[in-house]
Amino acid sequence: MPRRVAFVTPRYGRDIVGGSEAVMGEAARGLASRGMLVEVLTTCARSHYTWANELPEGASEDAGLTVRRFRTVPAASQLEATRLELRVQAGDVLDRAEELAWVNGRLRVPDLYQYLSARADDFDAVVLSPYLFWSTIYGAFAAPGKAIVMPCLHDESYAWLPIVEATLSSVGGIWFLSEPEHELAHRVAPSLAAAHRVVGAAVEVPERYDPVGFRLAHRLERPFVLYAGRRESGKGWQRLLGDFASALVHHDLPFDLVTVGVGAAEVPRGLSDRVVDLGFLGADELPSAFAAASALVQPSANESFSRTVMEAWLARTPVLATAQGAVVAWHCERSGGGLVYRDEFELGECLAFLAEAPESAAVLAERGREYVLANYTWDRVLDAMEDFLDAFLAVRR
Repeated sequence: MPRRVAFVTPRYGRDIVGGSEAVMGEAARGLASRGMLVEVLTTCARSHYTWANELPEGASEDAGLTVRRFRTVPAASQLEATRLELRVQAGDVLDRAEELAWVNGRLRVPDLYQYLSARADDFDAVVLSPYLFWSTIYGAFAAPGKAIVMPCLHDESYAWLPIVEATLSSVGGIWFLSEPEHELAHRVAPSLAAAHRVVGAAVEVPERYDPVGFRLAHRLERPFVLYAGRRESGKGWQRLLGDFASALVHHDLPFDLVTVGVGAAEVPRGLSDRVVDLGFLGADELPSAFAAASALVQPSANESFSRTVMEAWLARTPVLATAQGAVVAWHCERSGGGLVYRDEFELGECLAFLAEAPESAAVLAERGREYVLANYTWDRVLDAMEDFLDAFLAVRR
């Protein structure tokens, strides 16, 4: 009998921007291609800013798996939800009732919970991600013995909420994307006893790159460094703008900063001639953006894997990453494929290095590509997931 596995994720779709959503979608499709019976349980939302129900409710098929979408329900009081969100971001201690109100104030999908509660016995395992969403916390408690959480933990205020420790300590299994995330989980949940493994994540190797065509299509005449992802403070975007401005003041740099992704770029007027916002790029064009860049800049400390770092290295593009991000710094150190910076002055030095020593930068990039191909291909990651499921189900028989 083929295994039946449910993947529970807040959003699902080939055009959805989000690291955990991408990993969950690709893992689900990958395991389905290996003969498992896979269902994706998700919402009708496309935007993680509004959680509006934009996609049709109900079941559909995608690449050999079933996708079931459920409607989101807004918070009863948006004012109260915002108040609690600000308190969590500030690191305030919430009592149990306030924690539950915070979880329910961000995103609720009661029909998904009801479906999972009623149908949990139909699945051999239920994989849920990421850690801080209603769908993961409530979904894990709906099927605790079968639940495998892929938390995508970051060292941020949310991670230290007692409800996160309770979730990680109650599930049957945990998949981590990197060793620093694994180490963080043991600090967040010292009583963690669930079976767990660093399974990693992966990105598809593009069939082709067209850096020249990309530059021509977008009229990019100067060399550029790239930021790819969500333009928001939690991902370091605003700080990158300030650090890049400082680097331009202290160094005679040839680079523009090109950004692609979702969210308002909000480029200051004084940088408007050196920062180019290309908005959201489709999967057919994004690989060429990485290949055309002189480097990828990853300013986010809140990473559990960092998909864009891997995409850059596959495109033979070096990486400049914040030293405040344990995961991205770990990848750069292990691979030898990137440089880390602690502040705006060190970012300026890294950019000056790129300009002055492009041959040395190319060596870094080649090391990064070798690192990705050796550790983060989908065949390797799916093998790790299947091995874990074999052991997980053997214990439960």
